[in-house]
Amino acid sequence: MQKRIFILISATTLAISAAAQVGAIDLNRPGSEHDYEQEHEKKQKYTCPMHPDVITDHPGNCPKCGMTLVPKEEKKHSTLNSDKSRAGTQRSTSNRQSDLSPQSHSMHEHEMHPPSHEGHDMHMTMHSSIDLADPMSREGSGTSWLPDSSPMYGKMLMFGNDMLMLHGAIFPRYTNVSTRRGDDRIDAPNWIMGMYSHPLGDSTQIGGRLMMSLDPLTEGGRGYPLLFQTGESWHDQPLHDRQHPHDLFDELSLSLSQKFDHDFSAYIYFGYPGEPALGPPAFMHRPSAMDDPDAPIGHHWQDSTHITFGVATAGLVWRNVKIEGSIFTGREPDENRYDFDRARFDSYSGRISWNPTKNLALQVSHGYIKSPEALDPKTNIHRTTASAIYNLPLGPDINWSNAFVWGQNNASEEGKTQSFLIESNYQRGRDTVYLRWERVEKSGHELVLDPPDESRIFPIGGYTIGYVRDLSHGNGLDIGLGTQFTFNDRPDRLDRFYGDDLGYAFQFFLRIRPSLHGHASHEHTEHVAGAEK
Repeated sequence: MQKRIFILISATTLAISAAAQVGAIDLNRPGSEHDYEQEHEKKQKYTCPMHPDVITDHPGNCPKCGMTLVPKEEKKHSTLNSDKSRAGTQRSTSNRQSDLSPQSHSMHEHEMHPPSHEGHDMHMTMHSSIDLADPMSREGSGTSWLPDSSPMYGKMLMFGNDMLMLHGAIFPRYTNVSTRRGDDRIDAPNWIMGMYSHPLGDSTQIGGRLMMSLDPLTEGGRGYPLLFQTGESWHDQPLHDRQHPHDLFDELSLSLSQKFDHDFSAYIYFGYPGEPALGPPAFMHRPSAMDDPDAPIGHHWQDSTHITFGVATAGLVWRNVKIEGSIFTGREPDENRYDFDRARFDSYSGRISWNPTKNLALQVSHGYIKSPEALDPKTNIHRTTASAIYNLPLGPDINWSNAFVWGQNNASEEGKTQSFLIESNYQRGRDTVYLRWERVEKSGHELVLDPPDESRIFPIGGYTIGYVRDLSHGNGLDIGLGTQFTFNDRPDRLDRFYGDDLGYAFQFFLRIRPSLHGHASHEHTEHVAGAEK
């Protein structure tokens, strides 16, 4: 600690001395501007975009994260008149103290929320692996967008100019679901993901992503119990009241992006498997849902195409608006969760995304999905979705994230059915509280009811509240102890299938994931700012 204080005092003294020398330069004197630039070049500093407290007088790599150091830019003033100079001299003592707080705040915001297309004091090299022009914090599942202010939980590794970001989560738990169709079990839903990017010059980038899940081992072929969940099959029988397991390989994709101007770019994306331009970011990638172990019961109305064996997408981005289109395989993954299914490229979709502010991400999309279910090969679906994701950072380790999702399936056999979802997640330090509300219209055929009720449409409701307390927080790995309670409402006509009891579920779980990226550095920056004040 004494060593850090000594370094801090020395750095402060050096900064004040440099400021005094710069203030003494008369830029109106002939040749003084040239002398100033020469002096500036001699004293060029280098810093880490993700750790602004790392400052050196030579280029290299950050000792904390390995990222390539970039030149630290100073704000330049074209003219200095005598009145401003005298006023600055009179206020110099007080300003040295007051300037520290906004500077520390600027460092904190820069590290927590990588910028988009706007200018900042330092060059940011944390780009999306999909599109070079986008910040990494905007990157959702597939080619979808999150708000630019979204928190990033992961571990970043640098290999020269190449970047690798690792994400993931596992939920070891006990879950208990009521009613005749319920179940109880010990399991562990999980996923892990790596995002890699390699620059090809200043305006071109190649990216790659790999996402895997051990659900086939931890969940088995039937998946985990989840009341009123539907979709996919096991032993040639449709799954109902259970969430199917995800495949071993959930994404294996390559992308190439080109930046034509500071606010105009384009990209192409190929995935086998991958995710087409249809729907919001998949539930496990939304900040509003990342602490909830369960999938939404409207999953197959909103974001179920996030694992598709065969996807090709092309997109154009202008400022904060994106237009993209995909061709992809309509058939959902088969029962063999370890293999690669046959690519068909028989379906298509289009999506428009808009991030009007750094805290808001909007999208609307439509797609034609040919024969998604192997047990109903003649049924095709036209899916339309719209979503709004709002993320609000409230402090150094405080975040509030929300999502509204609407999805509609227009199936050739059943007609139109709707789904609505609202999620909210409030995280403050070690504590997180989250909510989910759902309303979905499902047919008797989807719920696997008897023939007299197969053609009927039943409105289903789901209401979830959960809490997580981190036992380990901000040390590279966040381990939280959580509990969750869900209850469902249903029409009385379904009582003969589910019983007269209230439909509910509860669970106790551990949530294990990487810490918030840059969390340790934030704490250090805040501590330094407090000490200087």
